[in-house]
Amino acid sequence: MSQGRGGRRNRKHHDKDKINLGDKGKEVVEDINENSVVVQQFRAYAAELDSKHDRYERIFKINRDVGIESKRIIFLLHTIDKESKRNAVLDTAKARLENVAQKLFRNIASELDGQDAYQFHRAYRAGLEEYVEALTFYEYLLNGGMQDWTTLERALAYPATSSPADSPEPEQSTCKTIQVMVTPTDYILGIADLTGELMRKCINNLAIGDVSSCYQTCNFVRKIYIAFLGYTSVVHNNEVNKKIITLKHSLTKMENACYTIKVRGSEIPKHMLADMAIAAAEEYATEDDEGYQAF
Repeated sequence: MSQGRGGRRNRKHHDKDKINLGDKGKEVVEDINENSVVVQQFRAYAAELDSKHDRYERIFKINRDVGIESKRIIFLLHTIDKESKRNAVLDTAKARLENVAQKLFRNIASELDGQDAYQFHRAYRAGLEEYVEALTFYEYLLNGGMQDWTTLERALAYPATSSPADSPEPEQSTCKTIQVMVTPTDYILGIADLTGELMRKCINNLAIGDVSSCYQTCNFVRKIYIAFLGYTSVVHNNEVNKKIITLKHSLTKMENACYTIKVRGSEIPKHMLADMAIAAAEEYATEDDEGYQAF
């Protein structure tokens, strides 16, 4: 019992010390000279940090909308094999992609205007990668190819007109450009995610009996994989190395599915062809690739 009372007494003394320390702190705050240069400088730092955090949150919210809409566009594009009106699906996807670029990414560009884009890069990077995935998936379905990252960077640049305060005449207004920073790594990571969607498209093509498209898609992903191997041999990036492992598994599934069709396609009923190819792809998907070594 005595130990318990002693413990309570110690806590009381400790709480008392806290209260006294708080009172001293209040006295210090009350005695602060607001006209001091040091205090004013720290007030300015606090306002600058608050402004930066608010801007970061606004960009992050736009990034979330970009990611959600990009995923919906990808889902729409996967219905192209099930829809009889191919052009209608592509036109709808194109309009929605342009809407994301002209509205959401333009808002991000406005927030980045006059700022160090690298400080806010992480706020919109995830949405940008999703957008690259949706855009390149659309381009592949449209013409079997894709644009490079510099073309995308130019597409995310917007004119912004501002008139000087001492120049009321419209013809003397100056025109500048605001832009969303797109790094090569952002584009590469989006392409890596694209290969997963192409693998799903390949399997979906098997389900509807479109074998030639499956071969074409597999060859396209194989070229991407070769390009990634060349990139990782020069530049070592942990995120890219993780993505290429997933890329390798997707390509392995596609190659084994195509192999099953080529070798056993004539002896398997058409309604069982897709199931057999998928089973073969899953069986060999975990095999190691001796041609790639993660750093």
